[in-house]
Amino acid sequence: MVLTGAEIVIEVLKEQGVDTVFGYPGGSILNIYDALYKSSDSIRHILTSHEQGAAHAADGYARATGKVGVCMATSGPGATNLVTGIATAMMDSVPMVAITANVGLPLLGKDTFQEVDIAGITMPITKHGYIVKDIHQLAEKLRRAFEIAKSGRPGPVLVDITKDVTANKCDFKPVKPVIKERKETFKKEELERAAELINKAKKPFIYLGGGAGISGAGAEVKEFAEKIDAPLCDTLMGKGVFDPTNPLYTGMVGMHGTKASNMAVGSCDLLVAMGVRFSDRVIGNARKFAPKAKILHIDIDDAEVNKNIRTTASVVGDLKNVLTELIPIVKARKNKEWRDYISLLKEKFPLKYDKNKLTCQYIIETLDKLTDSNAVVTTDVGQHQMWTAQYYRFREPRHFITSGGLGTMGYGLGAAIGAKIGKENATVINIGGDGCFRMNMNELATASRYNVRIIDIIINNEVLGMVRQWQTLFYGGRYSQTILSDKVDYCKVAEAMGCKAYRITKKEEVEEILKKALAEEVPVVIDCQIDKDDSVFPMVSPGTSISEAFDEDDLKNRKK
Repeated sequence: MVLTGAEIVIEVLKEQGVDTVFGYPGGSILNIYDALYKSSDSIRHILTSHEQGAAHAADGYARATGKVGVCMATSGPGATNLVTGIATAMMDSVPMVAITANVGLPLLGKDTFQEVDIAGITMPITKHGYIVKDIHQLAEKLRRAFEIAKSGRPGPVLVDITKDVTANKCDFKPVKPVIKERKETFKKEELERAAELINKAKKPFIYLGGGAGISGAGAEVKEFAEKIDAPLCDTLMGKGVFDPTNPLYTGMVGMHGTKASNMAVGSCDLLVAMGVRFSDRVIGNARKFAPKAKILHIDIDDAEVNKNIRTTASVVGDLKNVLTELIPIVKARKNKEWRDYISLLKEKFPLKYDKNKLTCQYIIETLDKLTDSNAVVTTDVGQHQMWTAQYYRFREPRHFITSGGLGTMGYGLGAAIGAKIGKENATVINIGGDGCFRMNMNELATASRYNVRIIDIIINNEVLGMVRQWQTLFYGGRYSQTILSDKVDYCKVAEAMGCKAYRITKKEEVEEILKKALAEEVPVVIDCQIDKDDSVFPMVSPGTSISEAFDEDDLKNRKK
């Protein structure tokens, strides 16, 4: 059949099983939006308030569902407004296809109105990018974009289409997508070397990252950990893969990880790193990281092996597949002395906070109780993000959605909208600071327009909390441009955008208001006013070993 380029875009989206697109129209992409209008019965379009919100929503949709998220924008500023969202997806290995429309081919390179080289701009922050100038290549490149986005280590792909291509016509033949099984290339010798290291270790410790969740390897990780009796920590991105109520679990690792996890890394004789990239926020001083340990790295991306930390051995492959082959050849055993030491660390250094006042930690613990640890929680970036990771007990993968690698303020609200649309029956809650809320609060209008039933909890301390914490500890209390106290009333803002609003000012109000919010049939904003000097602990000072993590008690002892 003969179709326009715009119609081909829509048909390929249908082929790929796309049911939702997030975007914002404009002149260059009008042909695609016209074709989308005619197919509104099969593809739902969510009009966000800003293109960045569309990218974050597509990202949240992808993380919550495991599908490829799709966003669209017009040329020039429309396309560049996607950039932060694309970079966010790239850093956290999120499958996403961003479709942009550029000016017509005869106008390229002439500084035409709203012309920008978006493929060039996004080259460093995408897995791949296409500029489609020939309608006969359009379908093939779109299909290839989806394949690249979801294969191997997932990531975002950009497809930029000139406007004339969207108007031109050519013959189109539907193609049923073929699900290609991954062909692993790891060798028997690599597995045997890994098993040898594991079987000889007396103090094995597992370091679990986001790749484990992407792989869907939760069951295999549990079986492996319990077979070799190895304690386990996770990263921010690894939350939900391993049940935090399991006795082997030691908590998050890294800059704001538990002392038990950080000290275990310093004491173990084998560190089994699964689906991780050895982020600076985890390893601290690289020269002092896991000083007594041999390191076994299992990851799907060979570029990550020996990039930040030298390893003793590695296996490159999908974690689920690697563990399926590895588990039968490792020996079952008990490591009583090592486990007793870890239990002592957990008992001696629990997470704690002031329970005599309203705090973010208390709000999150109450939320965890009321939702039975089963909500999909998105966050922005900063103190609230760390407190959420510390105090909400994520028991399922794809339930914690946060910008880990790029650290994007303003990410959470758009991501929550995307996650709720992708998982309609889930309870979806965004937790953000007041500084982050200001970045993309316009997306409340999107939530109310489509009645996306999310809860947006603002942890309002009237400062940029994490930056202030650093200024307190390392900059002599010089609070340069981090104080946000002004006349903005977040409840009135929320109500003006069509949402229900509540305010919490004392601890006694928390449970009652959270229960009301959970029962609402409309999007809800809760303004939670906490102390500006509440800080996240434990913490690792820059340039030091993670084993040197300190908390408030340590600070008090230093002053003495």
